[in-house]
Amino acid sequence: MAFQILLNVFLGFMWMVMTVSFEPAAFLKGYLLGLLIIYIFRNLFTSRFYLLRIVAVLKLTYIFIRELISSNIAVVKTVLKPKLDMQPGIFAYPTILEKNWEITLLANLITLTPGTLVIEVSSDNKILYVHALDINDAQESIDSIKDTFEKAILEVGR
Repeated sequence: MAFQILLNVFLGFMWMVMTVSFEPAAFLKGYLLGLLIIYIFRNLFTSRFYLLRIVAVLKLTYIFIRELISSNIAVVKTVLKPKLDMQPGIFAYPTILEKNWEITLLANLITLTPGTLVIEVSSDNKILYVHALDINDAQESIDSIKDTFEKAILEVGR
């Protein structure tokens, strides 16, 4: 991925030199032309096209911000109720992620989302133990995490 980015920047500068125009607009034109060239020859690289990974990172960021806002609203609603009828609990979340950075990112995203906290990771890195402020159905929470964070992390990493 880093090679593709450097190659694209190099192609942008080469375009500036070939057109003898050293303005930012000329670099942008060359960068976009380089992007097209790299996309056409993407099968010659060992890694996937780098723009796809950047889009996946932006998608993960969007998912996290959306979940952050919705869980903040849910926690505020729970706290402001006259009668606290929440059901806190701990559930085991089985993950299919394998790399340490993927598991760490998942644990951090879960912890940064209000109302949930990863309290332990199993020694084989296959199960995360999550404490939830208000949990009605553990399987629903597991499916929610699997469909949002874990799926997006897999798109970034693979």
